[in-house]
Amino acid sequence: MFATLAVTLTAFAAQAGDVTNFTLDNGMEVVVIEDHRAPAVTHMVWYRVGSADEPVGSSGVAHYLEHLLFKATENMDSGEFSATVAANGGTDNAFTSYDYTAYFQRVAADRLELMMRMEADRMNNLVLTDADIVTERNVVLEERNQRTENNPNALAREQISAALYQNHRYGVPIIGWKHEIEDLTKEDALDFYDLYYSPNNAILVVAGDADPEEVRRLAEQHYGVIPAEDQLPERIRPEEPPQRAERRLTYVDARVSQPYLVRTYLAPERDPGAQEEAAALVYLAELLGGSSFTSDLGRALQFDSQTAIYTNASYSGSSLDDTVFSIAVVPAQGVRLSDAEAAMDQVVADFMENPIDPERMDAIRTQMRASEVFALDNVDGLARRYGAALTQGLTVEDVQAWPELLQQVTEDDIKAVAAKVFNRDQSVTGWVVADRQEAS
Repeated sequence: MFATLAVTLTAFAAQAGDVTNFTLDNGMEVVVIEDHRAPAVTHMVWYRVGSADEPVGSSGVAHYLEHLLFKATENMDSGEFSATVAANGGTDNAFTSYDYTAYFQRVAADRLELMMRMEADRMNNLVLTDADIVTERNVVLEERNQRTENNPNALAREQISAALYQNHRYGVPIIGWKHEIEDLTKEDALDFYDLYYSPNNAILVVAGDADPEEVRRLAEQHYGVIPAEDQLPERIRPEEPPQRAERRLTYVDARVSQPYLVRTYLAPERDPGAQEEAAALVYLAELLGGSSFTSDLGRALQFDSQTAIYTNASYSGSSLDDTVFSIAVVPAQGVRLSDAEAAMDQVVADFMENPIDPERMDAIRTQMRASEVFALDNVDGLARRYGAALTQGLTVEDVQAWPELLQQVTEDDIKAVAAKVFNRDQSVTGWVVADRQEAS
């Protein structure tokens, strides 16, 4: 099976991995991912700015501006953008993260120029009214109420993240703190827009039934005429100072249905030309807390000792700056959080002490290989993969090297990065309970 997957990946990469990238004279980077199986394209514009780039005191402005970009421009009425996409049989949306803001449309290939014209228009010609500001601010506040204020687990995650990142802006929620969202103004939004929504801070990704030379022509026609922003600041964020002591917190909320614990560690991200540690951390998460049936935490705590009803370890290297490796345990009925944490720590200690089963390594490699093959069949997913990577400091070459780096991970690589990450002095342990009496 492994050999078959290897051949499939190589053959499919030659077909679906035809990636062309170039830069316009005004600094806008363009990536074209060819897939001619269907007459459709995904058109995306990614800005190298997210919530972690916001001015102090204006948390949420990146996400707020994302909402406002669906309002009027000098050439379109409020709501006309999405209505036009829909009238042409397409779909559109946008999303904001710590490191980027992205806008996308999925349309028939012959509608690509229309998408470029409209997207270029709102890159440079946004028009906001006072009514827009109030209305959309209330929409964002209601979104925060629904997704965060009414969700004890989301509130707990905010507190844990704020404890882990005490200096870096990753400790501030993407949607923003409620009291700061309430004070966002039209000037906050326009200042952010004027500085960061510039071609030299943007990446155009076109994936699907597209010819690179035609994309270049259209991009030069619609995006290339927009002037670069000469005041665009260097992208430097505050760094975390050395963390010299373990941090702990207990989050109490009567709405918590089941007590649980989470341990988060600062961990290295994927860096250009240096993705090996991140690849090893992907394996570490799978070995420790992937499948309940095969992972160390699942077998030891859910099956052998029945200490827990759920275990998990997770890691994502997609980040511009230091990211997070986390472990979570939901104790079984009658098991104290302190006992569950001790059992979790013992599993981690045993992992560091004992050799890794070579058969499990082979199984994960095969799983990774299959995942990469299936990913090549998803045009939208490929567009997102390249867009996110390039906004987070990686290159096209780094994206293309990643699948093979995953295949090269060794047991020694995993143990080395685990020893680096599993430092209690750079961790936060959170207990989430409904009643303080459960915190024992």
